[in-house]
Amino acid sequence: MILSRLASCLISRKSKKGLLERLDEGVVIGDGSFVVTLERRGYVLAGTSTPEAAVQHPDAVRQLHREYLRAGADVMQTFSFNSADDKLIVTGVYEEVINCSTINTAACDIARQVASEGDALVAGSVSPVQSFMDSKGKDVVMTEFEKQVNVFTEKNVDFLLGEFFGYVQEAEWAIEAMKQVSLPVACSMKIGLMGDMAGISPQECAVRMAKAGADVIGINCLFDPFICLETMKMMKDALDEAGLVCHLMAQPVGWHTTELRDDVRGYQALPEYPLAMEPRLLTRTDARTFARAAYNLGIRYIGGCCGFEPYHIRAIAEELAAERGKRPPGQDKSANYTLLAKSLAKEQRKRASRKYWEDLIPATGRTKMKILTEIKE
Repeated sequence: MILSRLASCLISRKSKKGLLERLDEGVVIGDGSFVVTLERRGYVLAGTSTPEAAVQHPDAVRQLHREYLRAGADVMQTFSFNSADDKLIVTGVYEEVINCSTINTAACDIARQVASEGDALVAGSVSPVQSFMDSKGKDVVMTEFEKQVNVFTEKNVDFLLGEFFGYVQEAEWAIEAMKQVSLPVACSMKIGLMGDMAGISPQECAVRMAKAGADVIGINCLFDPFICLETMKMMKDALDEAGLVCHLMAQPVGWHTTELRDDVRGYQALPEYPLAMEPRLLTRTDARTFARAAYNLGIRYIGGCCGFEPYHIRAIAEELAAERGKRPPGQDKSANYTLLAKSLAKEQRKRASRKYWEDLIPATGRTKMKILTEIKE
């Protein structure tokens, strides 16, 4: 019986279309926030952003994966952000049973289990390493990357996704490490309009990542969807000018970060981070607007990062349902604004149109609320 089920599982995985095939054909929807969402649920220590919950609380991680799968995500990204041994040592998390190998192994098993419940792919999430920030040299940095990649290779993930790189040089080294195995490679940086932490422009970052061999490049985290799209336009134009062809991805944060257009620190510079970010949350209409604009720009891997809850991912899946040729489960309850016409409340029935929600300027309901915050150095 066990062998039969194993054979069935292997056949099913081989029959699934891979990342690049899916991107060639249309839209791939990523998942959303894990570190922040699990911190709010009591499974991650605020500020450290480490993924030991994959070992300590696997059911919590599994539940969140399932929420994203049901929302319409095509990718289950392993909950392994900041799992590099050198990062775990610095944050004080590293133990004999909590290390890169144990975390990544557990994260892969959880992601694969949930992915197999639908038609989702598993992405091995490769993180920045402390050794780069400590200037320990390429050999040491590559060793830390390779320890992450080795587990993902052994667990047979569907593709590798390096993300949250603040320096394009580290992104290039990560791509080099990921390219050592025969898997599609995606890579995204935590950059906005000002470029990377060394002042290298978004245009140059895009070209360098593409030349390093990434199949998919883009942006994740730190900045909101609309700053992200402006930056992605700069990157796309540079790729076109250089004659470089690769798929584009965008996974911004689920908060409005208007004040941070010219600050490379992104949301981490906000006084509200990490415990008072809720007033900045995107609405579902914001998420749909982002998804449509990203698609029109030519971005085909569209998801979210910190702050992007399952309902945001559902909004993206609903917005791009026609392009994907499918809707997420439960679409009969939330697929479009016209369903409000069934409300028992007269006022809600009047709101049963897309135009109403796109024109709406949401209120905070607070008597004391800053429109924008003051950013301190």
